[in-house]
Amino acid sequence: MKRDSQSMLTLGKVLRAIRPYRYDLILSVVLSAVVTGLQLLLPLEIGRAIDCIHGIRQVEFERLTGILIRACICVIMTIALQWIMQLLNNRMSFRVVRDLRNSAFRRLQVLPLRTLDKQSAGDIVSRVIADADQVADGLLLGFTQLFTGVMTILGTLAFMLRLHATVALAVILITPLSFFVARFISTHTYEMFHRMSQTRGRQTALINEMISGQKVVQAFGQQKAVQGRFDSINRQLKEESLKATFYSSLTNPATRFVNSTAYAGVALIGGLTAIGGGMSVGALTSLLSYANQYTKPFNEISGVITELQNALACASRLFELIESEAQESDAIPQVDLREVSGQVDIKDVFFSYRTDMPLIEHFNLAVRPGMRVAIVGPTGCGKTTLINLLMRFYDADSGSIEIDATDIRKVTRSSLRSQYGMVLQDTWLRTGTIRENLKLGNPEASDEEMIEKAKAAHADSFIR
Repeated sequence: MKRDSQSMLTLGKVLRAIRPYRYDLILSVVLSAVVTGLQLLLPLEIGRAIDCIHGIRQVEFERLTGILIRACICVIMTIALQWIMQLLNNRMSFRVVRDLRNSAFRRLQVLPLRTLDKQSAGDIVSRVIADADQVADGLLLGFTQLFTGVMTILGTLAFMLRLHATVALAVILITPLSFFVARFISTHTYEMFHRMSQTRGRQTALINEMISGQKVVQAFGQQKAVQGRFDSINRQLKEESLKATFYSSLTNPATRFVNSTAYAGVALIGGLTAIGGGMSVGALTSLLSYANQYTKPFNEISGVITELQNALACASRLFELIESEAQESDAIPQVDLREVSGQVDIKDVFFSYRTDMPLIEHFNLAVRPGMRVAIVGPTGCGKTTLINLLMRFYDADSGSIEIDATDIRKVTRSSLRSQYGMVLQDTWLRTGTIRENLKLGNPEASDEEMIEKAKAAHADSFIR
């Protein structure tokens, strides 16, 4: 029950994401109905064509020619409209996933570091890239086959009832069994696909971490240990993937068995009725074609349901990221910090990353303008943490930090951080030109200003 409610909740969020493209969706549904109608007209025309052939040299050629022309028109129109419908569905699916990725990336820009500390970079990458791709595949398959399948089932039943109510009734009685089989399997696949997605995220996180820290791994001779961790996760992913895929793959043969039973029933009842003169051979041919068309969507829909379960499991992980609590907003009213003298006062500050592991307690420090202060100590004593507190990447649990007698929690983060100059021990460059890297803090700076700053940093010569 909990899995079903979670799945429905995620589905509701996906539908809200589709809302901006509702006109594309409506047009796709309309085209789906038209395409289904044209496809269902074809067996009827073929049945009429067969009835035009009464025996040797007893063919109504004039009537047959008109029927074949109409059939060709139906085929050509079906192909054209299916192409347009596929185009609409592709555009809608990829735009929705584009929006979700944009939302996820925008959320990453405002997440507090506390949240990012709790999640590996690889898992986040997996959510934004791999999980979003799975959502796209699920949506595309759903839009392409789900609407057409449902329309085909309803339309086929209508045509069969028109041709012969008894045969149609036999098909209707077998239908609930297909729904039961598909429902039973789909309810068990969501949790399997969700676990598979989580394990894939752990695998991506490990790969990302090991690639970025390859020097450390080799320096400490941890290749075998890391390989063991990867093998363990990879083995778990294989087992979960096999379970999810195997269980979901039962849907198709199970529904095919039920649908073949329905087709056999139509053939038996229709054949006996035709022998007794209750219907023509052409009508029987149309009924058998409709029975085949009626059962085919059940196989497609069962596959769609399986794929949608996978897509919803991935979408739930993506929405978890999008709906993560953003960084606490700046103080209201916001105050911009300008032209500071450099006086820093840290008063009785307490801070810890975890409540059960105290880190900084009763910390006091007064720095006056012009002073040079070095913070030294062993790894883990809080040097980097102090920088994070000064620049408000984290806020102190208690106590206060003041710049020029102004509590930094009362000023905007952007104005506070613009007053600092930070030189990291690890150098890094963004993807792009040297000019783009030099202008990172002020993209509007002129080239003359950029060169002047490079000279002041003694970097101009080696840049040239």
